[in-house]
Amino acid sequence: MRRVVITGIGAISALGRNAVEFWAALEQGRSGIGPIEGADRTKLRFQNGAEVHGYDSAEYFEPKQADYIDRFAQFGVISAREAIRDSGIEWTDENRESTAIVTGSCVGGQSTEDTGFVDLYMYQKPRVNPLTIPRIMANAGASHISIEYGITGPAFTISTACSSSNHAIGHAFWMVRSGGVDIALTGGSEAIFSLGFLKAWEAMRVVSPDTCRPFSKDRTGMILGEGGAMLVLETLEGALARGAKIYGEIVGFGMSSDASHITQPSSSGAARAMRGALKDGGLAPEQVGYINAHGTATQANDPTETAAIKAVFGAHAGKLAVSSTKSMHGHALGAAGALEAVATVLALYHGVLPPTAGYRQPDPECDLDVVPNCARKAEVEYALSNSFAFGGLNGVLAFRRGED
Repeated sequence: MRRVVITGIGAISALGRNAVEFWAALEQGRSGIGPIEGADRTKLRFQNGAEVHGYDSAEYFEPKQADYIDRFAQFGVISAREAIRDSGIEWTDENRESTAIVTGSCVGGQSTEDTGFVDLYMYQKPRVNPLTIPRIMANAGASHISIEYGITGPAFTISTACSSSNHAIGHAFWMVRSGGVDIALTGGSEAIFSLGFLKAWEAMRVVSPDTCRPFSKDRTGMILGEGGAMLVLETLEGALARGAKIYGEIVGFGMSSDASHITQPSSSGAARAMRGALKDGGLAPEQVGYINAHGTATQANDPTETAAIKAVFGAHAGKLAVSSTKSMHGHALGAAGALEAVATVLALYHGVLPPTAGYRQPDPECDLDVVPNCARKAEVEYALSNSFAFGGLNGVLAFRRGED
């Protein structure tokens, strides 16, 4: 089995237009949550979201190109460009063939789909935009990245609700580790601020009326977010041979299915995924020092995740730092795992653990060290990043700090 390292990172989110801005906000505990701008919030019971503020596709794409790419896929391409640039990879015909693109997205081109329905049903237009299908397909981001860079290896998209990106990154990791490919570009993207989709979340009654306070007793629900994040994965041998900067290493990936309820989380299912990641990475629970939690700030998720962590780590759970960066970048659904993977890798790389922002009241059911409100300096060697999705589909990544 080959060792797999991270040599490039890209991100766009409510916290900034690149990975540097993203990390700076996390380190400062600064939230990107604010009044929704992308939809008419007067028609919603909740008012706040974590959007990419002031985004203009013309800054990144020619008009004709932008016509083909929905906002969600644009975020994927933008973060891929940054990750590739950051990695310093020089493309050849040979490495293009041995590179995989594996992305995650929960709902694909939601804004395009919503616009089409409005045109068809409200305005009674006889036809929809002829580019609707290539814009809404969930694999559009992977396809446009492949076209832009001429990458001819495997390219596909995984859609498992809020675990989409973790499943994508985990499978990309396994492909590189096993020798199926030498390089992988992986992560996810999402853009969900269209009125129809927001009304669907309103009906779920899990969105907060104000902000996201994971693990805090006074939490009132999640805050929806958007964005994209991508990682460049390659073999340790290949990275060292070309003198690449190494941010860290992926050492394990675990998956499970709750097989219990379509929306209510299961602590046993979450625990199985964490144990799977530890086993895959050959790690003892005591080696882990930090967990980037799924941490949605719903009444159901946070105590369930706490129980799962205690079940896996036992007495060591009290020594773990566990924070939810969704408190700052929101819950970006299929892109959440990608943003949180970047947050976890950079936490290990910089020796700083991002906080759980907005935390106010201890909850006896969530009695973990949640790194409340302020980032913390800590030299941690191993960390997990959790994603637990509707449908009971769980994915957990295990990371190791890069060697000096």
